[in-house]
Amino acid sequence: MDNKIDELVKQIKELEEELVEALKEKEKEFFYKIENEKVKFEENIINEGKAKLISSIKYLSSFSFLVILTIPFVWGMMIPAFISDVFVTIYQTICFPIYKIPKVKRKEYIIIDRYNLFYLDKVERINCLYCEYFNGVIGYTREIAARTEQFWCPIKHSKQLKDKHSRYDNFFDFGDYKKYRKELKKRRSNFKDIEN
Repeated sequence: MDNKIDELVKQIKELEEELVEALKEKEKEFFYKIENEKVKFEENIINEGKAKLISSIKYLSSFSFLVILTIPFVWGMMIPAFISDVFVTIYQTICFPIYKIPKVKRKEYIIIDRYNLFYLDKVERINCLYCEYFNGVIGYTREIAARTEQFWCPIKHSKQLKDKHSRYDNFFDFGDYKKYRKELKKRRSNFKDIEN
């Protein structure tokens, strides 16, 4: 059974690599390339996109009044996101070296680039900035929690999860107490796939 699971995990990783290649092909379709970690669009595409910009007022007026009233609640969520960002960064800075867990690279999760797109009005840019940061913090926090869980409690749940984190496949099967006792020390420090 373990061989079948290992084979399926291998196939999933191969498909993920294939997906990355397909996404790189998509760059060509939208006339941009990445140079020195910066996106470069073709000039004629930038001009065409800017010509189709709508004003921020027109953009906002496309929403109902009730949607506009929710904006303070949406932006209020930046406070817990920022606090989470600060605290999980402090946590991993202090604890991960002690646990010998590789640190999560914040810049791989919090990627701020969409707010700069030439075809977005000012409000859309601000919205993109919010979503880039907030979802980045959630992903960053989840990866820190996943690595922590692998160290402290690497046991799968009895029920199927809707969405597994990156470390979950390294966990012990629910109820496999023999393997748990035998391999816990080794498994909790096995981050070779990240270190490579």
